[in-house]
Amino acid sequence: MEKKQFFIGIIFASILSALISVGGYIYFNPTQSATDNQSFEEIQSNNTRFSSFLDETEYNVPEGINFIHAAEQVTKGVVHIKAEVERDMPKGRSPFEELFRDYYGDRNPQPRKGQSSGSGVIVSPDGYIVTNNHVVENASNLEVVLHDNRSYNAKVIGTDPNTDIALLKIEEQDLNFVEFGNSDNAKIGEWVLAVGNPFNLTSTVTAGIVSAKARNINILNRQNRYGIESFIQTDAAVNPGNSGGALVNLSGKLIGVNTAIATPTGSYAGYSFAVPSILVKKVVNDLKEYGVVQRAVLGVSIVDLNDPRLGETDFPTTSGVYVDGTTPGSAAEEAGMKGEDIITKINDKDISNVAELQEQIARFSPGEEVKVTYLRDGKERIASVELKSLMNTTEVVEASTARVLGGATFEDVSQEELESLGINGGSKVIEIEAGKWKEIGIQEGFIITAVDKGAIKDTEHLITTLRGKQGGVLIEGVYPDGTKAYYGMGIQ
Repeated sequence: MEKKQFFIGIIFASILSALISVGGYIYFNPTQSATDNQSFEEIQSNNTRFSSFLDETEYNVPEGINFIHAAEQVTKGVVHIKAEVERDMPKGRSPFEELFRDYYGDRNPQPRKGQSSGSGVIVSPDGYIVTNNHVVENASNLEVVLHDNRSYNAKVIGTDPNTDIALLKIEEQDLNFVEFGNSDNAKIGEWVLAVGNPFNLTSTVTAGIVSAKARNINILNRQNRYGIESFIQTDAAVNPGNSGGALVNLSGKLIGVNTAIATPTGSYAGYSFAVPSILVKKVVNDLKEYGVVQRAVLGVSIVDLNDPRLGETDFPTTSGVYVDGTTPGSAAEEAGMKGEDIITKINDKDISNVAELQEQIARFSPGEEVKVTYLRDGKERIASVELKSLMNTTEVVEASTARVLGGATFEDVSQEELESLGINGGSKVIEIEAGKWKEIGIQEGFIITAVDKGAIKDTEHLITTLRGKQGGVLIEGVYPDGTKAYYGMGIQ
């Protein structure tokens, strides 16, 4: 009996031990017990916000950084621009050239045609396209290729070298376009996409973040004293061919036009730069309405407070722009500003450097008024400044019809000159340098009235006419004194 009770005790002890083990496991691992009752689909659904996966029927992306919507929306509004340009052939430097000169005659190298390419952004359904000025500069022919491979000839509406922006137009309707966003709202660290055609690889999308704002890299200022540099810096990959393409936020809104890269090699090395959309929009609107940008200026010479030229000056602030002097009769001078003032705000917008000040003023037109906050002798002052143009007036700046072609600058003939010479149209040579026009003997002041017996209406008509010519052409025209002249010119 005692033996039987002993074995029963062992069995109960074993069962109790097992129950304690199982109960303890469940107590300390409750989630595992719940997961055991879930289906595979439920587990998969709960985890999709943490990882991406792709199968045959659907895709998922990490929450908050969906690039797909913006990419699909924007690629249809970004175009490939092919520009035909003339390049001068280098003169021969062969030691045998002098030896054979008498036999072959003196040879003048003829310019040859080359092609460059870039990107552009359709900004309205009726065919207006924004790009970089350097993409279309000196082009004799422009071809725009849409995302669906439709091709069009493009007309230059206007250019602005100061911001490196140009506006083109193609004749088409109901086009996909990219809406302007507000670049002021772009935040450092925000995800952005660059869309363009690097290395002729059409409709290429790259991603990055906004690395900095109001960045001055001294690329436009080297070529133009009025260059405006307040770039959005990103680390989205941008290469040759991306110029003029779109920088967009994840809503697919245009916040910049890609313009430059910082590189020791000529290709992408980590950083790219875009003209802010709020500045692009101002330029585009002016070019559409006036044909030229209505550029406003304060009329001050300015430097950053940390500029070495200012030495160890102890300023009352570390954020602002130092006024080195004012232009006589300028908007700033008339508002009472003077040298050694420190500008800290434009219309309540804090100003920390020259790039920011230039961008803020560039948003306005001559005749518009801005509120300038500045420090003088450590005390804050506020001035209402009526901005002026580069010509120091508040009048609308008229567009110039001047165009450069083959070393000569042409412009439309004035109505007075048309009447005095008894001609119906033409294009006048106002400046001539080395090139094919000078080689054939044309002088400044000559008015081209016909090419191959076809009448020339204006400068744009002259350029369009010469575009379609090959071989030799006959140039007819008249000088301001009434002397008629004829020239033969070769076109390649």
